[in-house]
Amino acid sequence: MSKRIAIVGAGPAGLMAAEVLSQFGYELHVYEQKPSAARKFLMAGKTGLNISHAEPVPQFVQRYDEVEWLSPWIKRWDAFWIQDWMKQLGIEPYIGSSGRVFPTEMKAAPLLRAWLKRLARDGVQFHYRHKVSQLQQQQLELHDLKNNERRTEDFDAIILACGAVSWSALGSDGAWQAWLKPDEIEPFQASNAGVEYPWSRFMQPVFGQPLKRVAAWVGQGEKAVGDIVISHYGLESGLIYKQGRSLREQLKQGRNMQLSLDIFPDQNVEQLTKKLQPSKKQSLTNVWRKAGLDGAKAALVRELVAKALWQDAAVLAKQMKHLTIPLTGFRPIEEAISCAGGVRREVLSEQLQLKSNPYVFLCGEMLDWDAPTGGYLLTACFATGRAAGEGVHQFLTAH
Repeated sequence: MSKRIAIVGAGPAGLMAAEVLSQFGYELHVYEQKPSAARKFLMAGKTGLNISHAEPVPQFVQRYDEVEWLSPWIKRWDAFWIQDWMKQLGIEPYIGSSGRVFPTEMKAAPLLRAWLKRLARDGVQFHYRHKVSQLQQQQLELHDLKNNERRTEDFDAIILACGAVSWSALGSDGAWQAWLKPDEIEPFQASNAGVEYPWSRFMQPVFGQPLKRVAAWVGQGEKAVGDIVISHYGLESGLIYKQGRSLREQLKQGRNMQLSLDIFPDQNVEQLTKKLQPSKKQSLTNVWRKAGLDGAKAALVRELVAKALWQDAAVLAKQMKHLTIPLTGFRPIEEAISCAGGVRREVLSEQLQLKSNPYVFLCGEMLDWDAPTGGYLLTACFATGRAAGEGVHQFLTAH
C-alpha cells in the first residue's frame, strides 16, 4: 500500500512539493481552502508574471536575508532551471531588459493551467474548499467547506505550504500559526510594502504621481535608483521595497525610520547649484522647472525643505541631493506583497522537517526569510517547495 502524503496549500511552494513527490508513486492529496489553486500567484501574474531573475547566481542569492540557508536550494533550482521547467510545460520564457524572467504571454493563468493538468495526470489529487482546522502529529482535521462536513485523516507525512499573512483574502490567512508553538515562529512584519508619511494638504495635487529617476538609501546603505510613487499615505514602489529590510532594521534597533533621497542622482551639487541660481527675470517656479523639477519633485522639495532655503541655490542643491524623510511606519501587513518573519530556521532540520513533529515539513512564505520583488519571492517558494518534497521522500524512504 502506497504511503499517504498531505500538502496543505495549493500555491507555488505546495505545487512544487507535489511535483517532486508525484515521481515516486505516493498517494498525494493537496488541500486548498479556496475554490481554486494559487490565487495569489494568479493575482501577481495579472500585470505580468515576473517568475525569476536572470542575474548571476552569486548576486541573486544576496537578495535574500537568509543567504546561507536558502543558497543551496536557489543554486539548484535557479532562473535557468525555472526557464527549462516552463518550457516543459509548453510556456516559452523570455528575459526582459531589466533581467527579469517572464512567460512570453506575460500571464500566470496559462502556466498554472498546464502545471495543474500535468500534476493531475501524475496522480495528484486536489481537494478544493477544504480547510485544515487542526494538526496533530500525522493527523489532519479537515473541514469540507462545500458540504460543511468534518473528518479526520491520517498521513505518513504532511507538508505545510500555507503562505504567510498578507493578502489573506487569497488564502494566506496565517491560521496555521495556531498549530505550532509560539517560540517556533518569528512574528510576521510587512515586507515589500509602502511606507507612511503624513503629507500636508499641499501635496494632494501630486498624489499618484511618480518621482522619476531618484536614488534612495537608508543610513550608510547602498543607493538604488528608480522611480517612487507619491501616494496619499506616503511612498510606494519597488525602489521603496528594496529599502524595507534596512528600514525594519532601524525599528529593531529602537530608532525612527528614515529614508534618504537624492532627486537628481545624475548631477553633482555644483551642476545643480548652477541651474538653481535665482534670476530677477524669472520666478522661482520657472527656475526650478528649468532645473528639471517637475510637479512631483517641486512639491516634495516644498514639503521637506524650509522656505527660507529656497533662494539659496548652493544650500538647496545639497538638500536635493540628500532629502531626509522621517517615516512613521509601513502600510498594514494585509496590503504587503510579502512578509518578513515566519517559522524559524533553528526549529527545522536541513530537510525542512519540523523538529517538534517529524511528520511535518514546511516550505514557501511560511518560512522566516525575506526578499524584494523581482522574481526572488517566487524562486524561493519554488526552491523550498522542491526541498520539502525531497525531504519527505528521504524521510519516508528511511521509515
